[in-house]
Amino acid sequence: MTAIPSNDAKWSWRRVTRIVLILVIVLAAGAGGAWYWWQSQQGKLPEGIVSGNGRIESDQIDIAAKLAGRVREVLAREGDLVTEGQVLARLDTTELQAQRAKYAADVASEEASMLEAKATVVQRQAELTLKEAKLRRALKLIVTGAISEDNRDEAQGERDSARAVLDAAQRTVTARERSVVAAQALVNQTDAQIADTILVAPVQGRVLYRLVNPGEVVSAGGKVLTIIDLSEIYMEIYLPSEQAMRVTIGSAARIVFDGADFAVPAKVSFVSPDAQFTPKQVETRSERDKLMFRVKLRIPPSLIARHLNQVKTGTRGIGYARLDPNPPNWPDTLQKRIQADPVDAED
Repeated sequence: MTAIPSNDAKWSWRRVTRIVLILVIVLAAGAGGAWYWWQSQQGKLPEGIVSGNGRIESDQIDIAAKLAGRVREVLAREGDLVTEGQVLARLDTTELQAQRAKYAADVASEEASMLEAKATVVQRQAELTLKEAKLRRALKLIVTGAISEDNRDEAQGERDSARAVLDAAQRTVTARERSVVAAQALVNQTDAQIADTILVAPVQGRVLYRLVNPGEVVSAGGKVLTIIDLSEIYMEIYLPSEQAMRVTIGSAARIVFDGADFAVPAKVSFVSPDAQFTPKQVETRSERDKLMFRVKLRIPPSLIARHLNQVKTGTRGIGYARLDPNPPNWPDTLQKRIQADPVDAED
C-alpha cells in the first residue's frame, strides 16, 4: 500500500525548492555582475592614459619626371621595397643625346677658333715688338740728324697701329674663351637633363602606386611612381583640448592594431596647435562630431627597420598616450611586445 504525503510534507518540499531556486538566481546574478565588472575593467585605462582611434600612415613621395619624354623602362612594381638611390625608372634620351652631340661639336669649333685667335695674338705681339724696335732706332737716328721727323713719326705711328691690332686680337681671344664656356655650359646642361631622365628613390620606401608603363609619354612634372617613406610611419589620433594640452611632445606612446595581441611602442612627435573636426576615417561618430586636436604617434625607425615586411599603411588600431605630469606605468596589455623583438633606447 502506497503512502500518501501529508500536506505538511508537501509544503516543506516546496519551501526547499523555492530556497534552492532563489540561491541559484542570486549566484547567477552575482556571477554575471562579477563578469561584467571584470570585462569593464579590461577596457578601462588607468588615470593619466588616453586613447584614440586611428590608422597607420606614412609620408608619400611622388617620383616625377623633371622633363617631358617617353618612358623607356619602369623597374619597380607596386609593393616593391626600394632602397635609397635605387633606380626606379628611365626616360628615353635619344633626342637629348643628339642635342648633346651637337653642343659638343660646337664646343670643339669654339675651342678651335680660340686657339686660332691665340695664334693671332702671338703673331701680333711679334709685329708689335718689331715696330717698337724700329721706333727706338728712329729716336736714336733723329738725334744725329740721320732721319727726318717724318720718319720718326712714321715709325711711331706703325708702333701705335701694331699695339691697337694686338689689343683687338687679345679681345678676340677673350670673346672666344667666353664662347667656349657658353658652349660647354650647354653640354653640361644637357648632361644634367640626361641625368634627370634616371628616376631614383630618394629614401628607403615601398612602392604604393605605379602610374605609368614603358612606352607612355609623360609631361614635365608627370608622376611615374608614388612611394611611402618607411622612415616616417605614424598614427594620428584625435584628443579633446583638456587631454591634448597635457600630452608632451617626445613622450612615450603605444599603438595596438585591430586583432593584434601586442603593443607597438611609439613617441608623440606632434600636437596640432589648432582644433579641427576629426576626419571621416575615425570610426566613432561621436568623435567625428567634436572639435579635437591632432596628435601624431611616430613609430621609431629602428623598430620599422626590423619589421619592414610587416609595415602596412592603412592598418587600423588604437593609439595610446600618457599625460604629464607623473604619467602612470603602462598596463600589462600595453607592455606586451612583438614576439622576440628587442627593446632599445629609441623605443
